[in-house]
Amino acid sequence: MDLLDKYQSTIDWLLEGDPSIRWQTYRDICNSPKKQIQSERSKIESEGWGKTLLDKQDPSGTWDNGLYNPKWTSTTYTLLLLRRLGINPLNKQCITGCQVLLDNGLMEDGGINYSRSKITNSETCITGLVFGILSYFKYKDKRLDTIFSYLVENQMKDGGWNCRYPLKGATHASFHTTLMVLEALFEYQESFTQNSTEIEAMQERTHEFLLQHQLYKSHKTGETVSTKMTMLSFPPRWYYTVIAALDYFQKINHEKDSRFTDAISLITKREKNGKWPVQAPIRGKIWFELEPIRQPSRWNTLRALRILQWWNR
Repeated sequence: MDLLDKYQSTIDWLLEGDPSIRWQTYRDICNSPKKQIQSERSKIESEGWGKTLLDKQDPSGTWDNGLYNPKWTSTTYTLLLLRRLGINPLNKQCITGCQVLLDNGLMEDGGINYSRSKITNSETCITGLVFGILSYFKYKDKRLDTIFSYLVENQMKDGGWNCRYPLKGATHASFHTTLMVLEALFEYQESFTQNSTEIEAMQERTHEFLLQHQLYKSHKTGETVSTKMTMLSFPPRWYYTVIAALDYFQKINHEKDSRFTDAISLITKREKNGKWPVQAPIRGKIWFELEPIRQPSRWNTLRALRILQWWNR
């Protein structure tokens, strides 16, 4: 049975949601005309969650008077959420926020850090987050090349990244940092054309790293690395989750691989009456609650449906 037929009532329910849900449903599930998709997407700036977040911006261009803290209302995390909503990448308020992040975070080693201590080295997870934000908003600045070079230099032998490498002696990549960087490289590739060959080589190594772990398992024991990774959380902030990883792989239309199977099974088992819930909140200060916990979630349902559409294609 076609996905549109099986989940038609669910799709109708998605289209009753926020503009950020509607436009992605039209694009990813319904394959609607471009004009309809663009029309819905343009409403993010004037309605719902997107407008509420834009209205929270400080006169200086920051959010909550912070660059990386407080979590999750600072400039970094508000722009990250606006990016996930799919707001217009050329939005002027967001571009101003990008300038603030870059001007105040670039370190001598080429990465990003917002620590108030005397630390002079970058933090790779933060670098990945901010690089993805700058790239999504098409922020044209030569300093992005410097950040890209930092990420190239800090890719580990196993193919991933870790904020504890190399200064703190990490020998195994972090799932969290690795997905942040992968998402950032995707945005960079979408917005700018340079370094494509190098990026593809990096991505290939990183995809293999995640697949060797079946997205959430120890490559040595086969045990689940952390049950938190298997939860349906949204927004994920900097945390790695299986559904976020699968959503990335469907976005790039990765070829089928049997090592995805267990992760796909995790998602399908969470369905209830054609919908998926928000299972676990990521604690911290927030501007507002997107969706109630343990209730059907439009965000997770949208993500699950487009993952299944990719997998069953």
